[in-house]
Amino acid sequence: MKKGISIKSEERYYNVVKHNDLIQRTKYDLSMQEQKILLYVISKIKPEDDDFKLYEFRIKDFCAICGIDEDSGKNYSELRKAVLGIQNKGFYMKQNDGSYLSMNWIEKSIISPKSGKIKIRFDKDMKPYLLKLKKRFTYYSVYYILAMKSKYSIRLYELLKSYENLESCEENLVKCEFGIEHLKTLLAAEHYAEFSDFRVNVLNKAIKEINDLSDIFVTYRIFNKIL
Repeated sequence: MKKGISIKSEERYYNVVKHNDLIQRTKYDLSMQEQKILLYVISKIKPEDDDFKLYEFRIKDFCAICGIDEDSGKNYSELRKAVLGIQNKGFYMKQNDGSYLSMNWIEKSIISPKSGKIKIRFDKDMKPYLLKLKKRFTYYSVYYILAMKSKYSIRLYELLKSYENLESCEENLVKCEFGIEHLKTLLAAEHYAEFSDFRVNVLNKAIKEINDLSDIFVTYRIFNKIL
């Protein structure tokens, strides 16, 4: 059995469901905590939802599922900071014509220390990428990413999962090719100018976490600077 979260909760099995364009065509830089909150809330979207609502979760539950010490006095301030960070960070999605569409993740958030709850509503422009998806979408258990400690692990994991259902897949083996600079861009790791630094600090660490904590196993080779 792989290492993971020890707490028993049905929420660990909630699925994140996203259109592939939201994974493969976007450039954004969210922290580990910001990604976890965002994906945790996405996992609360129901298949029958026609519109976004204020999705609610208890801070206590989130801390327990993520393995965070809920008694720490910094939890509320850190979560407030992370939610505001998500709300303030727009992102770009590349379109078929080569243009870039700017979007926001969330429209509204309510954080209540008294009730110990957070409510988040996604931006309306996110509807085609999160609601009523019928094709070209990726889904995975939120359980896997909540145990990860690196923001690169989370982003690389969902990126690889988005290629899992390709017609070219054979015997559960998926082969993906990325240009190194393109992969750096997707992972928001452009500041690693040297590939050796990128490999040690981003790629190898992320792959180890993915292999230890998730439902996929990843290896890679370098071919003429193509990963």
